[in-house]
Amino acid sequence: MPNSIYSSDYLNAVKVGRPPNIVRLFPNSRALIVSGRYINRALAAKGKAVTMAANGRNSFVIRGALRAAQRANAAIIIEIAKSEGGRSAYCAVNYWNMARQVDAFCNEMGITVPVAIHADHYGIKNEKDIADARVEIPSLFEAGITSIAIDASHMPDDQNLLANIELSPFVPKWAGLETEVGEIKGKTGLSTKEEALFLIQGLNAHGIFPDWIALNNGTTHGIEASDQGIQVELTAEIHRAIEPYRVYGAQHGTSGNSSDRLRRIANETRTTKANVATALQMISWGLEVNDYGNAFLDAAGNFVKKPDAGVTDEMWAKMRAYADEKGLKAGDYKKLNLPFENLLHAQPAKIKERMAQGVEDFIYTMLTSVLNATDTAPMVIDAILAAGSHDPGPLAERIEAPDDWTPEKIKQKAAGLTSDKGPAGNFDD
Repeated sequence: MPNSIYSSDYLNAVKVGRPPNIVRLFPNSRALIVSGRYINRALAAKGKAVTMAANGRNSFVIRGALRAAQRANAAIIIEIAKSEGGRSAYCAVNYWNMARQVDAFCNEMGITVPVAIHADHYGIKNEKDIADARVEIPSLFEAGITSIAIDASHMPDDQNLLANIELSPFVPKWAGLETEVGEIKGKTGLSTKEEALFLIQGLNAHGIFPDWIALNNGTTHGIEASDQGIQVELTAEIHRAIEPYRVYGAQHGTSGNSSDRLRRIANETRTTKANVATALQMISWGLEVNDYGNAFLDAAGNFVKKPDAGVTDEMWAKMRAYADEKGLKAGDYKKLNLPFENLLHAQPAKIKERMAQGVEDFIYTMLTSVLNATDTAPMVIDAILAAGSHDPGPLAERIEAPDDWTPEKIKQKAAGLTSDKGPAGNFDD
């Protein structure tokens, strides 16, 4: 790639702004992979702006997302969740190879926007998970992760907070950090202002300053079965309550919500990160997707494949046949990612190009016309050059007294919370 595409400011940002794990892994790279902290700050500084956290379930989604961000001059996040890309993954893209793919694609395509690599929904459900995380979380950062979501929302409120505190030493101080209160379950088990304050205040007392908090604010992961979607007023109320702690919102379950609702999230709440997974997967395959990011179903309940988009019709027939053989319903088509990864790469170049192009066009429209993320890339570069470091430091400072948040007092405070965790089940991604 000719050097002329790289400005001096950009190259200086690459020199000083990449975290140490990225420098070690990619010493000769010109990709600007940064801490999630910088991404959050840029969107917060612009105001009423959100960037996409694109779940890279396949490499075509990652390519399309990076190209869309370049077109929009927007900072972006590439992520994968534990269920998608952890040890029991259903995707070939995973926690340990995602940064390498992003770095390679950025250098290949001449991408000059900042990118964070996010380990989403690093789920903690019990004590064994905490023990495993002490070993596994460092391995994620060794592999190039620059931001992580510690998701212990499956546990009671006191255990959620205590798990976050216990695992904090294993997350580099420079890294982006997301925490979560309330599993994403749609209209049941909604998060409350009191629960969010409890989690953020307790973390603050222990010198832990998350960039983002994810809520159950009425949406779901995967295919949205109703028009309930994000409850904007609830989200805004919770964000106002935690504003003194300078934590911003991470909107999960974005697929299935209309552009108008997402514009309201950007305009009326303190959200700076919006996760999109299912819609991007479906678009890369060439399925018909509506404004809500939901794939259309025909009268027989089958997905509608566009003839001139995504995978070949022959490949789609193989994917459907496999799904039928395995008894996979619409919401489980995500499990096609791993078994078909190599088959998708074996398609003709023009087919793989249109897979990435479909994703690029969708994300570009989201970034520019819905989420207001345009021109946030230079804001990150300016911030890096001003700080002269890969670490901008936390936005917040400690305002809670540590003595008020000992393990015993955390349990006492949690006993006074009123919350509805909603039904039991698998709500991982």
